[in-house]
Amino acid sequence: MGAVYRRELTSYFTTPIGYVFVAVFLALSGAVFAATTLFAMSSDVTEYFSYMLFLYVVLLPLLTMKSFSEERKTRTEQLILTSPVSLFGMVMGKFLAALTMFGGCQLLASTVFLVLARYAEIKVAVLFGNILAILLVGISFLSVGLFVSAITENQLTAAIGTIAILLFFLLISFLNQIINVYWIRFLINCVSIWSRFQNFSQGIFDLSSLFYYLSVSAVFLFLTIRVYDRRRYN
Repeated sequence: MGAVYRRELTSYFTTPIGYVFVAVFLALSGAVFAATTLFAMSSDVTEYFSYMLFLYVVLLPLLTMKSFSEERKTRTEQLILTSPVSLFGMVMGKFLAALTMFGGCQLLASTVFLVLARYAEIKVAVLFGNILAILLVGISFLSVGLFVSAITENQLTAAIGTIAILLFFLLISFLNQIINVYWIRFLINCVSIWSRFQNFSQGIFDLSSLFYYLSVSAVFLFLTIRVYDRRRYN
């Protein structure tokens, strides 16, 4: 797993993808921070993280779209399948590399709140709740992206497919505004990433939402492993 992790992390910076991702991520993060706090003269961090949540739908597929699809396109997939690395190690190595890129950028972007804290009063529980929630959302999004990348050899298709799935999970909660049936509304809230995000964004640690995000990640990583397990024997 360590070898796959190092190889994948290095590949982000031997191609333009890593540099483009870091530059775009930090630029958009800075713009959102300026709009929601500096220009708005507000110390409420919730709006910043809410906007970033929607930007993740487009940004994070940049990290995962090549993870497996490139291997299939360049016909190097068989080398991975016949290597001594386990399928679990292979998938987790790629996942952790993408998570390192995302987590590093998000934590770096979040340091602007240390500057803001010198001039305004920030609710620490709300700030850490939002940071935790946004990292959990990122973990879920990356897992979905890896799965979609594993089932296609076209990077653009992988990116678009991932964006479509993420939008579904994110926007499904807004259907509650037009649905009056209680059990349907309940099910929607259970699977909605946006609904699960709300408690954390208010500084409330929600154990069920934590379990939800980790479960989504585990399910899609498991499906990715199963995709390659099937290919290995076919």
